[in-house]
Amino acid sequence: MTKPFIHPDFLLDTRTAKKLYHDFAEGLPIIDYHCHLSPRDIAVNRSFDNLSQIWLAGDHYKWRAMRACGVDERFITGNASDWEKFEQWARTVPKTIRNPLYHWTHFELKSPFGVSTLLDERSAKHIWETCNAKLATPAFTTQGILKRMNVEVVCTTDDPVDTLEQHTAYRAKGNGKTRMLPAFRPDKAMAVEDVNAYQSYLLALEHASGVGIRDYDSFIEAIRIRHRYFHEHGCRLSDHGLETAYAEPYTEPEIRVIFRQLRKGKSISRADAMKFKSALMIEFGIMNHEKGWVQQLHLGAMRNNNTRMMRTLGPDTGYDSIGDFEIGRPLARYLDRLDAQDKLPKTILYNLNPRDNELMATMIGNFQDGRTPGKLQYGSAWWFLDQADGMRKQMDALSNMGILSRFVGMLTDSRSFLSYPRHEYFRRLLCNILGTEMEKGLIPSDLKLVGAMVQDISYRNARAYFGFPGFTPDGKD
Repeated sequence: MTKPFIHPDFLLDTRTAKKLYHDFAEGLPIIDYHCHLSPRDIAVNRSFDNLSQIWLAGDHYKWRAMRACGVDERFITGNASDWEKFEQWARTVPKTIRNPLYHWTHFELKSPFGVSTLLDERSAKHIWETCNAKLATPAFTTQGILKRMNVEVVCTTDDPVDTLEQHTAYRAKGNGKTRMLPAFRPDKAMAVEDVNAYQSYLLALEHASGVGIRDYDSFIEAIRIRHRYFHEHGCRLSDHGLETAYAEPYTEPEIRVIFRQLRKGKSISRADAMKFKSALMIEFGIMNHEKGWVQQLHLGAMRNNNTRMMRTLGPDTGYDSIGDFEIGRPLARYLDRLDAQDKLPKTILYNLNPRDNELMATMIGNFQDGRTPGKLQYGSAWWFLDQADGMRKQMDALSNMGILSRFVGMLTDSRSFLSYPRHEYFRRLLCNILGTEMEKGLIPSDLKLVGAMVQDISYRNARAYFGFPGFTPDGKD
């Protein structure tokens, strides 16, 4: 009998690697501390009519591959039927061999659907019908999938002006094991390039906070009120998606003048915009420190490169790439400004350019304080690096220049409810790295010692690090 492509020992090359994964990692819950899932979809326990709706809608990874294979946009983001879009994806899949999508696709069919058949044009109809039949059952609603995938915490990504009503409604219903918590993403508060859009955002912030925003001080007070509101709703993380760290020199009087210009609807220079963003990032960091939050900095994406498609489809549609921005010096200045006041919060740094792996792995060592284990984290391989080679290189850099055993591990960073096998994929790679080195004699052949390290990285470190309300580090809530 032919072994299925995704089999129980996939990515596990040695006996010890298999032992580590199956005995120590496989059954652990998932803490998904950063994703882009819809809070509303979770709160209302959405059902999906078919595989395209849950799997292809919004997935710019798959969209990029389909475009590269000559699929017309009508079958990607256009008005083709859901079946036609799925059929085109099925035709594309065999062409993605050696692209991470080939692994992701078959992991996401295997778990949670239990489908081991390779997806191609010939198997498409059978897989479509099999998965659609399961999607019609209660076990495959949004909440059903979270339960099925053993997700203990899911942190959505939310703007300061968001009401969090879906989080409140979900919590009020007491929806079982999975907790949904917000994460604070205030990037729009810094998006001053489009003055008209910024005025609209300030009006929304006024409405959400109840503060009339007249000047810079009232602006910061409005953000602080929303920060406090998020904390009361269980938020313990903030997040930023930036080209690089903002750390330009500025004075408080300068920032007040710049904000007055913005409030009048007047454009400001790029230099003033950078000063304003730099000042806000310090304010955000101080707020996070005061509340004991973790801040995340996702650095290095060059976004919306295709002007024509940006006008047609908008952002987050697959026209972004790795950037080559200067990261090191501005990041060091930013972290140092907060640390100099002893107000640097727990921080996770993510890079998109692989040239910056060792930079990030060494940067975190500059600001560990000896009080909080793993206070500064080198975050898991992100976006274009979120694949086997990228994950190995991130863990190698962290191992060589930091402390791998303190790592808080994997997250999905996804808009799809079928992305949770990424945690399994990460855990398999981790166990394979450690198990292989155990058999080579590079680390002790002590399953209890290394198995505990696997469990820490896969689950326990994150549980202790984030300090979610009602959680104890030992899991005995």
